Amino acid sequence: MPHQLSVRIDPNSGFCFGVIYAIQMAEDILQEQGYLYCLGDIVHNDEEVERLEKQGLRIIDYNTFSQLRDEAVLIRAHGEPPCTYQTALENNLTLIDASCPVVLKLQNRIKTSYDKQEQIFIYGKHGHAEVRGLLGQTSGNAVVFENLEELLRHELPSNVTLYSQTTKSTDSFYRIKGELEQRGYSVSANDTICRQVSNRDKDLRRFAAQFDQIVFVSGTKSSNGKVLYQVCKDTNPNTHFISKVEEIQSDWFQAGQSVGICGATSTPMWLMENVRDALLKL
Repeated sequence: MPHQLSVRIDPNSGFCFGVIYAIQMAEDILQEQGYLYCLGDIVHNDEEVERLEKQGLRIIDYNTFSQLRDEAVLIRAHGEPPCTYQTALENNLTLIDASCPVVLKLQNRIKTSYDKQEQIFIYGKHGHAEVRGLLGQTSGNAVVFENLEELLRHELPSNVTLYSQTTKSTDSFYRIKGELEQRGYSVSANDTICRQVSNRDKDLRRFAAQFDQIVFVSGTKSSNGKVLYQVCKDTNPNTHFISKVEEIQSDWFQAGQSVGICGATSTPMWLMENVRDALLKL
C-alpha cells in the first residue's frame, strides 16, 4: 500500500493520573536501587509491565508477599485491603503506597458506611484488584455485583447503599439506581466514578467518529479497555483491538484512509506511538 494512511493518536487516551503517579514512583526507586517489588501487575498492560521488569521491577503475588521480609513493596494505583497493611507490619515491609487518591477516598467512604452498619452494594467486577481493596473495608461483607440481574438475586433491604468501582460507566450506574427506585427501593447512591475515566466515553465517541478506521490499543486484562473498545466499536464499526504492534493486519486498511489510534487508561503513550509508526510504514 502506498504511503497514504493519515494517522492520528487520540490526545485524551493513555494513562490516567493514578497510573502515571504509580509508574513515576516505581521508576524513581528503580533508578535508585535497581530493583523493586510490586504487589500485582503495576498496570493491566503486559507491554508496559515488561518494560519496567527490564528496569528491575519484580511483580509478586499475595503468596510471595506474605513470605517476604524487610523489603520495600509498591502498592499500585488500584489500592489494597487493610490485611495487606497488616501483613506489611508483621513482616517489616515498607509499603510504597501509590494508591490512587480517587480510590483511597472511595475506600474511606465505604469504611464510614460500613462502620454505620449500612449494608453495602458495590457495582464492580468480581476479583478485580480495586474491588478487593473496597471489599476489605467491610471485612468482606459488602455485596459485589456486575449487573442489575445479579444484584436482584440478593435479598435487598428497603434502603440500598450503592457504591461503584471507580472505572465503571456512569450511565450504567445511574441506570441501576433508576431501576431500583422504580422497583420501590430507596437508594443512597454514592457516585464515586473517576471523571477522568468516565469522560473518556464522550471524548472517544467524538474521536472515533472522525476516522475511516480505528485501532484500539489495550492490554487484554484491562476491564476499562474492554469497555472503551466497545464504545469505539459502537461508534465506528471499523474498530480493531490490538494489544501489541505485531497484531496489526495491513488488509484492514485501504490506501488513503484516515486512522485513529486510541487506548485504555492503562495503555502507555509510547505503545500508541509505536502503533502509529508501524501504520505509517504500511
